[in-house]
This record gives sequence, C-alpha cells and structure tokens, in this order.
Amino acid sequence: MSHAAPRPCSHPGCGVLVRDGSGRCPKHPKKAWAKPVNETKRITGRRLQAMRSDLFSRKPLCEECERLGRVTLATVRDHRIPLAEGGPDDTTNEQALCEPCHAVKTKAESARGVRRSWAGYREP
Repeated sequence: MSHAAPRPCSHPGCGVLVRDGSGRCPKHPKKAWAKPVNETKRITGRRLQAMRSDLFSRKPLCEECERLGRVTLATVRDHRIPLAEGGPDDTTNEQALCEPCHAVKTKAESARGVRRSWAGYREP
C-alpha cells in the first residue's frame, strides 16, 4: 500500500512534517467553519430590485467618483458597512457605485477579511 509523501503542516510558520494527509500537525488542527453570528441576512428578489431601482433614481451617479470630482453612472448597489461586518441591509447602509469603484472597495474589504481570519493563527 503506497502512502503520500510527507508534507509540511499548512499552518503559517510551522514546518512539522505531516504524514496522514490532513495537512495539519496535531498542534495546529484546522478550525471548524461556522457562519459568523453577526452576519446580516441579505435581501433578495423583487424587494432587492425595488431597492436598487429606488437608489439609482435618487442617486444615478457613482458617489465615490463624485467625491473625487468625476462623473460616472452608478451600476452597483453597495453596502457602506459590509453585511459580513454587521452592516444592515437597508437604505441607511447603501450607496451607488460604478463597477471600478466597487471592485476597489471589495478588494479592500476582502483583504480585511483575510487579515481577520489569519489573526487567529498567531502563536502565543
């Protein structure tokens, strides 16, 4: 019976060889995934479409571009405080953005999420 070659533990900074195929040494077990408790439920369907229509009729231009002195048509309904970070899914937390501005904001939010998730891996 053949076995896979030993590989280093996938925990950052750990070099212990793992032979069981799990990818983690006994000192660094992988945490079970759980949905965040404070995450807000998303609005979907016709209610969402009505909210988008209302937002774009009130604010047809990208708010970030306007702040920078540019004029660009808004195409994305965005949450100022991301739902994953506890922001509400209502009109108090929405803004109209263009695709490029939304992509920049999403990339920054994603990087924050990655930093948050890796923060638990620091050795004491």
